[in-house]
Amino acid sequence: MDERSALRRLAAALPAAGDDAAVVDGLVVTTDMLHESTDFPAGTTRYTAGWRAVAASLSDVAAMGAAATAAVAAYAAPTLDEAELDAFLDGAVDVCEAVDAEYVGGDLDTTSEFTVATTALGETDAPVRRSGANVGDVVCVTGALGRTAAGLHAFDAGDAERGNALFQFTPRIASGLALAPHATAMMDSSDGLARSLHQLAEASDVGFDVSWDAVPVHGAVDRYADDEADRRSMATTVGEDFELVCTLPADAVDDARADSPVSLSIVGDVVESGIRLDGDPLADEGYTHE
Repeated sequence: MDERSALRRLAAALPAAGDDAAVVDGLVVTTDMLHESTDFPAGTTRYTAGWRAVAASLSDVAAMGAAATAAVAAYAAPTLDEAELDAFLDGAVDVCEAVDAEYVGGDLDTTSEFTVATTALGETDAPVRRSGANVGDVVCVTGALGRTAAGLHAFDAGDAERGNALFQFTPRIASGLALAPHATAMMDSSDGLARSLHQLAEASDVGFDVSWDAVPVHGAVDRYADDEADRRSMATTVGEDFELVCTLPADAVDDARADSPVSLSIVGDVVESGIRLDGDPLADEGYTHE
């Protein structure tokens, strides 16, 4: 079965597993696994790998509207190279410090392919689920989309410096906390905007009408997009941007914007059914673990 089917099967068997993260007595727990062949393009530094791997799990904490507290990682590589391990540790520590969390260790192993499994912890008394969107709400995104797509193009072009910089995203913990009192539903955009909208729609039993002109696109996308169709694909289906996608009442947007350290853009409305971009059906396309 594919990843989505597997996740639905696990969710049915484990009701406490939650959405982006599990919540147990106010403790938010999430885990992720990244591999060199699928997640770290050639040219990715171990510093970037440490930053990005831990940040991916911290993004799940943000999506629950929780404060981040700590993270750990299991690090496995063909050899335990001292310089590479130190660089990975620096990246993991720095991204935790960027969101007022602490990197507290993990595990080491040797394996045929560089692989990282990360776990992040957070705290909240009122987690934001994917299932609370209401018809009449607006749908918003933080920051700008397409950052990772641009990073992949940079790596492909041999510009590792730019690729590494684009891969070092800041988890939206502070924005998640700002949105938590207002958001009716929320998740991160790790699978891309299009797929995130489908996932929110399924969880909340609603639809979305989204305007392409309202979607914030990262400035680096224009450097690599061949045309407008390519630009749209980079911003909506490549995924791994780790911005927040949320719904909230229209009259709460100004308050949420005032408290969020990054931009919050209204991209559309919550409707009864259907997922449309500029009036046309928006396909369920996005990042999928093979």
